[in-house]
Amino acid sequence: MRFEDHTFDVPLDHDRPDGERITLYAREVTADDSLPWLLFLNGGPGFPSPRPLGDEGWLRRASREYRVLLLDQRGTGRSTPVTRRVALARGASYLTYFRADSIVRDAEMIRAALRSPPWTVLGQSFGGFCTVTYLSFFGDGLRSALVTGGLPGLTTDAADVYRSLYPVVAAKNEAHYVAYPEDVVMARRVAAHLASTDVRLPNGRLLSVAAFQSVGTLLGGRDGHAKLHYLLESPFDGDQLSDAFLLATQEALSWSSAASPLYYLLHEPSYAQGFGATSWAAQRVRAEFPAFDAHRSLAGDDPVLFTGEMIYPWMFDDDPLMAPLRPVADELAERIEWPPLYDVNRLGANRVPVAAAVYDTDLYVSRDLSLRTAAAIGDLRLWHTADHQHDGLRVSDGEVLSHLLTLLA
Repeated sequence: MRFEDHTFDVPLDHDRPDGERITLYAREVTADDSLPWLLFLNGGPGFPSPRPLGDEGWLRRASREYRVLLLDQRGTGRSTPVTRRVALARGASYLTYFRADSIVRDAEMIRAALRSPPWTVLGQSFGGFCTVTYLSFFGDGLRSALVTGGLPGLTTDAADVYRSLYPVVAAKNEAHYVAYPEDVVMARRVAAHLASTDVRLPNGRLLSVAAFQSVGTLLGGRDGHAKLHYLLESPFDGDQLSDAFLLATQEALSWSSAASPLYYLLHEPSYAQGFGATSWAAQRVRAEFPAFDAHRSLAGDDPVLFTGEMIYPWMFDDDPLMAPLRPVADELAERIEWPPLYDVNRLGANRVPVAAAVYDTDLYVSRDLSLRTAAAIGDLRLWHTADHQHDGLRVSDGEVLSHLLTLLA
């Protein structure tokens, strides 16, 4: 496979084409320049495209039929970045231009710059959300669409998403403790220690009980149960948490680190589209599920439950690097006016062939909302499977992508 760099100049605000400009970066991966284009939109929001090492099964499979374009979505990677300092300097209003509605308009400008006819888009997770936005407003630019673990609720708000996901996270906890019953005692011991002791990770971030619970995001991957179990195998050095445990926990929490401030700041706003403010939906809805109250669990005999992919306001307060951004996050959480992300009528009339994988026990994207959306999109071929987790595209050595391509064919 051959790699080639591309850069593109686009407006920050597509409604003001003569205003401020930003740069987008994309890496072409191809074995044959005569093949049609496939645009890959990765998960997030706020993460750059994957950096290929040459052994990715899905990328090898894709390159047999396509020239693959790995886009660093605006604000990430080698595109004009939104770093912690940029977010602090530019504020909440600037960050509103880094959602799916802007990303798909970027994609159409890139397609025009490459002089490509309608192309295929592969969207993973948040990239799938972007793909549904693409189908809603720029379907004429698509030859076909592939979605893996990324069908969003079309008429739901962030609170609806979390009401659907918290029971899934609870079920993942139950399955973990059935597989590793010894972890019940160890997780309670770690949580009890954190409840009575000020513990800092090596990077200075507070390891609170709630932060410890958030390592449950590990449970969303193929090997997640084993990784969480190994984390809990021997966390103590005498009566203190060991350096090895703290370093491993810091790594497990890297998904919500200052390295990706857009993820922190736009995670809940990525669901917002005119239904009102998100108002820290994950925190509000969590109160409806008292089983996740670790202090309540420690006061009794219940297991401590881990949480999933949720952003909470305390994550800013506990992280010295992110704390200055708390006012920006609060402003985004209280913002009411958001443009629409999906057009239900256009999606119902869609004639672009779509193949979508919905993972039955997806920790990050609601299966129930995804199935409802699959039924609402015209010409969508659904693969509802329990054989893979949310990371199926990445870890299945091309199997997931092959199945979706077969559905298209």
